Amino acid sequence: MSFSKFIFIFSFGCTCLLSACVNDMEKIKQVTFDANDPDEKTRNLKMVYSDSGMAKLKLYAPIAETFTKKDGKVVQFNEGVLLEFYKSNGRLGSSLTAQYGEINETTGKMMVRDSVRMFNTDKKQTMETEVLYWNKKDSTIFTDQLVTIKTPKMLIFGKGLKTKQDFSSYEFLEPQGRIKIDK
Repeated sequence: MSFSKFIFIFSFGCTCLLSACVNDMEKIKQVTFDANDPDEKTRNLKMVYSDSGMAKLKLYAPIAETFTKKDGKVVQFNEGVLLEFYKSNGRLGSSLTAQYGEINETTGKMMVRDSVRMFNTDKKQTMETEVLYWNKKDSTIFTDQLVTIKTPKMLIFGKGLKTKQDFSSYEFLEPQGRIKIDK
């Protein structure tokens, strides 16, 4: 086979292959596009927010799905979420867990629900509720739901609560409870 025949056959073969590989994007979208699918999906997410090299917040989630909505970019944690809040000295101050959460990255506000539990490591106090809101910008946490706080010496419950993310002090909106007083 001469070189010119080889070039002709090779060129013809490449042209046939390239023309056969045309994808119709509309057909692909019909097969693969779903408006309810997330823009991004991350497994085993570990995110660290830091300031001057010191961790301020760590976020862990088995699945994180990001959606672009009209009020901003929203990340949903459908299989649970853990937040760890750190003190200025780098020690863990408090932690927050829930079965579901979502954060609006545009506003910096987060909502968690279902088996919400917050724990202060220094005071050994635990707060439990069903829905909690966290504002990243001013570090405040709020709920208007029933709340229970347990410490080694007391059990307090009521409806509604405001606190800072370190959970060092808190304010009940409608308090009730029992306190054990040592003599």
